[in-house]
Amino acid sequence: MKSTVKMPKVADSVNEVFISEILVSIGGTVQAGDPLMLVETDKASVEVPSPISGTVISVLVVIDEEVSTGAPIVEIESL
Repeated sequence: MKSTVKMPKVADSVNEVFISEILVSIGGTVQAGDPLMLVETDKASVEVPSPISGTVISVLVVIDEEVSTGAPIVEIESL
C-alpha cells in the first residue's frame, strides 16, 4: 500500500524548514525510524525519520526547497 509521508513538525515554533540533504533514493528500502532527509531550521539541523517501513517510490522535494509542516515529502510502498 502506498503511503505519502508528510513533513512533521520539527519544533514548536517552526512551521517551515529547508531541505538540506535527501538521505534516500527511489527504489531504496527504509525501516521505520530510518532518516529520510536532513532539514534546516533557523536554529538547528534535524533528521526526518520514516514513520513506516517500505520501498521509496518517489521523493517529492528537492534540496534547498522550503517546505511547510504537513507538506508531502516522500511516497513509500509499505512492505
